Amino acid sequence: MSHRIRPTHAKRITTAVAALGVATLALTACGPTVGAGTADAASEVDWASVEPAESISFWTNHPGGSQEIEQQLVEAFTEETGIEVEIVTAGANYEEVSQRFQTAQTSGDVGDLVVMSDATWFTNYVNDSLLALDDVFAAAGGDSSTYNETLFDDYLYEDAHFAVPYARSTTIYYYNKDHYAEAGLTEAPTTWDEVRENSQALVEAGVTDIAFSFPPASDYPAWMMNNLVWGYGGGWSDEWDASAITGEGTVEAVQFAQDAVQDGWANVSSNSPADDFAAGATSQFIGSTGSLGGVTEAASFEVGVAFLPGGPVEQELVVPTGGAGIAISAASTPEEQLAAAMLADHLTSAESTVAFSAETGYVPVRTDADASSLYEANPNFQVAVDQLNTRTRTQDFMRVFLPGGDLALATALQQILTTDADVAESLAALQAELEGLYEDNLASQLEG
Repeated sequence: MSHRIRPTHAKRITTAVAALGVATLALTACGPTVGAGTADAASEVDWASVEPAESISFWTNHPGGSQEIEQQLVEAFTEETGIEVEIVTAGANYEEVSQRFQTAQTSGDVGDLVVMSDATWFTNYVNDSLLALDDVFAAAGGDSSTYNETLFDDYLYEDAHFAVPYARSTTIYYYNKDHYAEAGLTEAPTTWDEVRENSQALVEAGVTDIAFSFPPASDYPAWMMNNLVWGYGGGWSDEWDASAITGEGTVEAVQFAQDAVQDGWANVSSNSPADDFAAGATSQFIGSTGSLGGVTEAASFEVGVAFLPGGPVEQELVVPTGGAGIAISAASTPEEQLAAAMLADHLTSAESTVAFSAETGYVPVRTDADASSLYEANPNFQVAVDQLNTRTRTQDFMRVFLPGGDLALATALQQILTTDADVAESLAALQAELEGLYEDNLASQLEG
């Protein structure tokens, strides 16, 4: 199905900057207020009879410094369709965009297409703020079958998708190749036992004082450490069941991390593991693939990357996805929603996703994208894409769907890794906290 809006005399893109004074971590604790039902509303629209709007708005925080490439992609969309797009800088980060979007529901001045992260979209879904987009996306001529399945299904709930992948990343293993060579190491670790062995070898060789850095509470430790927990057969939850946190696998994994710090070959960064690594202060860390370009440029040594290590229980499906998608406002008119779906398809097309990746470091989200130019520019990027296509799994509900869940996890992990707290007791308290957040914020909406 093809749509073409008659060209207007002025094809303009404007940027409105929102001044938001809300603390990022505080926003993650904001709870939803009403029940969800936008999937039913979307199914009632006869999209074949709808004509796309002549103008829409796109709310974004320009993830990964993408303001310039976003403007270029939107300009190409306007040239192709005649639909004018107002690009609105709706916040400095994902949480601020989400908070502004939630607040705007009462005024009606909402974005038609909105950037939503893995940890913000679900709250907006529960608040009835997002449109189930499968039908409108098809009506706009989009082919969702070419999205990476894991990335697309990050937005799947109750048999409907509420966003499409956009600025997406995974975590990946970074290591200092110069340090490895100096210590006589030739291969990146493939298991967490090998992480410990390599780290101890680096320290014993006098190459570094700290061989591995875990992230602080402000740097999403529950995301970065999900790989370790999954490798031991644990998790932050099994859907809404938080008992996985006190299961044997999770306790053993977190105990491994605490022991690593207390044994001296690892630390918890006081700033950012990526910055520490690029400065040569530590030899290894797990970080976002979106940091690959920046880390490579900042480092004065050869940067190596590898698949995330496996554990004693799970060796392969141990890579959590991350980043953001783009969602369609349920408050927009059907005409605006159809135009927004067209823009979403354009921004994430095979050609567009490669251009976006080249400028930002995020991974291509379409399986039919030709990423050869990315590999030529930085061969390490192919490791990131190969890992995406073979090792990823969707994240645990209690981290990404529960309001306040990621903050509770981050706070608990910081306390465990920087003290001699009893791991099992700390995780039991964390389980009780997450279950309380679920009962207070989501149970009545999801179970009612």
